Amino acid sequence: MDLQRFVAGLFAFAVVTVGAGSSVATGQPAAPPGAGAPPSSTVSAPAGRDVTLRLGQEAAVQGRDLTVRYTRVVSDSRCRPNMTCVWQGEATLAFLLKEPGRGESTTAELHSGPRTGPQATSFAAGRIELVSVSEDGGQATVRIS
Repeated sequence: MDLQRFVAGLFAFAVVTVGAGSSVATGQPAAPPGAGAPPSSTVSAPAGRDVTLRLGQEAAVQGRDLTVRYTRVVSDSRCRPNMTCVWQGEATLAFLLKEPGRGESTTAELHSGPRTGPQATSFAAGRIELVSVSEDGGQATVRIS
């Protein structure tokens, strides 16, 4: 009888832990709390190298007609600091990709892990890959090649 209670309690704990660590935050604001207005600056990025963008910031790829702007956090189910999670979760970020010389643009949602969607996309003869996301979602590191 005591073993059955122990197993039932362990099962209940596991269910609560999984639910707490894997919930998906939708409708998240464009900027993390306290971040103020997003920056609108453009940085120069060498092709093939990692570049870290703040929310609202844009990278102009050197020698190419290509810009990449980090526009918003779509969702973030990653495990928060000081939490014990069964699944680490993933973040989904939105980017605006432009080819200014041709007037072409598109949006892309990239994922921090392979479980829920693509980590990379192609546009204007370039490949944009999400490398990492800061803890608060305020910065994203991308590789543009």
